[in-house]
Order: sequence, then structure tokens, then C-alpha cells
Amino acid sequence: MTRRLILIRHGQTTYNATGRMQGHLDTELSEVGYEQAKGAAAMLRDKNISAIVCSDLIRARETARVIGEELGLEPSIDARLRETNLGDWQGMSSVEVDEEFPGARAIWRHDPTWAPPQGESRVDVAKRARPVIDELMRTHDWSPGPVLVVGHGGAISALTCNLLGLEHKQYGILSGLKNTHWSQLAARPDFNPGNPTSSLEFTPDNVDGAKWYFDGWNMGAHVVGGAGADV
Repeated sequence: MTRRLILIRHGQTTYNATGRMQGHLDTELSEVGYEQAKGAAAMLRDKNISAIVCSDLIRARETARVIGEELGLEPSIDARLRETNLGDWQGMSSVEVDEEFPGARAIWRHDPTWAPPQGESRVDVAKRARPVIDELMRTHDWSPGPVLVVGHGGAISALTCNLLGLEHKQYGILSGLKNTHWSQLAARPDFNPGNPTSSLEFTPDNVDGAKWYFDGWNMGAHVVGGAGADV
């Protein structure tokens, strides 16, 4: 049985609107962000979402709350889904980062193993977030429908690449994720050519070897306002 995972970015924040980097800073949704969350909830209404899990940062929690109220689900909170810690860059605009750290953002964009000063890399983020999905695969009943993860653009990008088993040099193929747009993946049991029927259902013995497939990126048709800074 296929299991589907939807990873949606939070709504616009006051920092997104002014082009400032957030990382672990606990910024709030703007009025536009709340409208985006309501629009996303309407688009997700027919997806048969079975559970909502979100980052502990306010912008993700509030987006999850708005969506959860529409879908009749209570989000659970997991700090491992936080955005990338941007260290010394947090609170700065892209222009300010470029002035103080010339060339550093280009390195950051192209090398997922590189971290901003006092921050963490995209590979680090993927490693801390991946266990959340693995635990859901083992413990959650996915039969009613997809799991919705409400998080952050950088973290979702890193986690998507990790689930798909991409090499580090391939992490840059995904464009920036717009506010309240999502990444969608499907998991299926790993195929065993010696036993063709073994791939039909997940069992405790094969769930850890699930294969993830890419269904879409930047999904979501209704956009209110601009995307703002990536993180």
C-alpha cells in the first residue's frame, strides 16, 4: 500500500515580508500569512489527511492550527522539524549578509554540507528531521490518508532530498518553496525480485526499507502575497 506524505511551508511572516532571514528566530505570521494558511486548508480539505505534525516555531504552529481547525485535526508538535539554524545570519537581510560575508550565500546555496557561522548545514537539518518521518512510518496508521508536515522551506527541501536518497551535490535542484506550498512524496515497500508479492504491503519487517518517490514540488495553486526570504 502506498503511503503519501505532504510537507507544507508555513504562511508568510513579518520577516518574509521584509526579506529578513529567520532560521530559529520565532517570528509570527503576517495577515497575508493567515490568509495563505486558510487558502491552503481549503485546498487540503479533500486530501483525507490523517495526521498533522508541525515544527515548534510559531509560524509553523499557527499555520498548522489554521489548517487543523479546517480539517478537524489537532496538530502534534516536534522541534526536530525546525528550520535551519542560520547562526550569525539570523535577523539579517540578504543584502546585509552579502555585505558582511561576501560570497558566503553562494557557497551555502551550492554546498549542503556548508553551514553559516554558528549555524547548521542542510545535511544537518535533514539528519535531525528524518527520524520524525521514520517514526511515523513505524507507528502511525496511514490507511486513512496522507500525513501532513507543516514546516519551513529550507528544512522541507533538505528533508525531501534526504527521503529521496539524493547525493549531496543534487540538493540544489529544488527551487525555493513558496509560502503554503508543499512537497509531496509517496512511500512504497522496497521491491524484492525474489518474492514479487512482498512489495504490496508494509509490514514491521519492511517498513524501515521504504522507498520514497517524488510526486511534486511547490504544489498549491492559490498564492496570496509574495514568498519572501527562503528561510
